[in-house]
Amino acid sequence: MQNEAIIVEKQLNFCVIGHPIGHTMSPFINKRLFALRKENADYGVMDIPPETLAEQMAVLRTKRGFNVTIPHKQRIIPFLTRLDESARRFGSVNTVCVEEDGTLTGHTTDGPGCLMALRGRGIRPEGRLLLLGAGGAARAVAFALCEEASFLQLTIACRRQSAQKAESLCREIQAYRMSLQKEGTATPAILEELDGQTEYDLLLNCTSVGMYPNDGASPVPDRVIARCHAVFDAVYNPHTTRLLQLAEGRGIPTVHGMDMLVWQAAVAHKYWFGHTFTPDEINGVIEAAVEEMARRFEKKGANA
Repeated sequence: MQNEAIIVEKQLNFCVIGHPIGHTMSPFINKRLFALRKENADYGVMDIPPETLAEQMAVLRTKRGFNVTIPHKQRIIPFLTRLDESARRFGSVNTVCVEEDGTLTGHTTDGPGCLMALRGRGIRPEGRLLLLGAGGAARAVAFALCEEASFLQLTIACRRQSAQKAESLCREIQAYRMSLQKEGTATPAILEELDGQTEYDLLLNCTSVGMYPNDGASPVPDRVIARCHAVFDAVYNPHTTRLLQLAEGRGIPTVHGMDMLVWQAAVAHKYWFGHTFTPDEINGVIEAAVEEMARRFEKKGANA
């Protein structure tokens, strides 16, 4: 009897890079997505200080792809071969594809991840929108809204010391909206001056206010939340932030940050493998990730 050749499929390796990068949920989420499509792949964590990024690129080129978080979303760009249109426009990358020929292509999945999270919970980003923040995540979400949403007015609110960032982003959004021949205006606002008199169809928090360990804070007071028809918070730890607690206490529909985190990972898998996922599959990963995060922090509290 002839010996049959045994074909061993090579395991594909992925990772997330950042610094510091202690309690990331990315390995848990991505391994769940690998399992759903039966991919022979692993996902690790690389804590890379900024001053060592250049020397670590040799290791990263051995991966099939990697995700990028703070502080490398801009720093990684000079090392990449090319950027897709969105990453080039935002000047920020959170997903990299490594091709067999060594080509490194940068993408950003924050904006699509946010929109898919909203739609997954039945919320349409239309009408009057209030976006909190003008940093990397806020920019990605703002441009995604610009491309995909039918808003009448987008108000971008920042703290007083960052007012120029909101003004600059509004000018960019206004120009881009006009280039797309779409209606809708973008106007800046001072976060501390929001008075609760204006009604919004959707509030989107893209700041870090309310993130663990400062989880008792809300980026806006209750009087502003009361005038919103739906609330999204990009913060995923804790799962239910103070902002979402206040909204849910008023019966306002909410979307949690873990939804965006999982959906943007799903978008990365489309770049890496061409895979798509059903809402039911993604909801299963979201539920598992929320449970895993709660377990980790319950264990951490017990050991404190």
